[in-house]
Amino acid sequence: MRVFVTGGTGLIGSAVVAELLGNGHTVLALARSDASALVAEAAGAEPLRGGLADLDVLRAGAGQADGVIHLAFANDFSSPEAVEKAVAEESAAIAVLGEELVGSDRPFVTASGTPHVPGRASTESDPPATEGPVGGRGRAVMAALGLASRGVRSTAVRLPRTVHHQGAGGFAGLLTGIARRSGVSGYPGDGAQRWPAVHALDAAVLFRLALEGAQAGSSWHAVADEGDSVRDIAEVIGRRLGVPVESVPPETYGALGPIFAADQPSSSAHTRGTLGWEPRHPSLLADLENIKP
Repeated sequence: MRVFVTGGTGLIGSAVVAELLGNGHTVLALARSDASALVAEAAGAEPLRGGLADLDVLRAGAGQADGVIHLAFANDFSSPEAVEKAVAEESAAIAVLGEELVGSDRPFVTASGTPHVPGRASTESDPPATEGPVGGRGRAVMAALGLASRGVRSTAVRLPRTVHHQGAGGFAGLLTGIARRSGVSGYPGDGAQRWPAVHALDAAVLFRLALEGAQAGSSWHAVADEGDSVRDIAEVIGRRLGVPVESVPPETYGALGPIFAADQPSSSAHTRGTLGWEPRHPSLLADLENIKP
């Protein structure tokens, strides 16, 4: 299968590209810079120059492919305005990619987040968040899943708050960055809130499985660790960096403060049982041991 991948040179995307190439697919990778194009080529993919805002390029990429995996996101959480801009850009991109595939029965795999359900671990049958700082992402993915009725085999792989590799990535990576800058490994509140996690190489396998055979309109959870407490995460970070571990106000995390403070465990039992996905790489707490002081 010739697969058009957006975000193919990021932490998750590079793992997905390698997984696809290692299983007999070819990859056309969106590359927003010369440097990204060189990375894509070195990985064995064909680069297509353009960014997520270049809608004509996205149409061309989807038009040349047997399937699409969308992973690109601006990842600018510096302010509410920056988050809103990033969400709007991605929503427009998802809409264009989906429309290009209408009537073709080709697969369209989007990335979204595991939902927050008070009092229990979320499951694949729970709806995504459509309100809050990144609620627009949920609405865009729901619209993409709705294309199942228009001849698109659209599916969503829901990623946990931390997708990690060699101690980097996701919300835990943001905690590490803040700890390096501030000299304190912080956690919001009492730190008992739980975050799900997955290794990037395990997530990549699920994206491939969804591309190859997932039912139209379905959602899947790329969750290996159902929920590590944020205090446990902060303690590993603090020990690795040699800084104190303390509770800090949610405002420390800016626009993401309300999300950081929420208890949000998530299950992948349905995903494992249906698609035969089984995580095999290190857990988050084990992988954080790779953080360099």
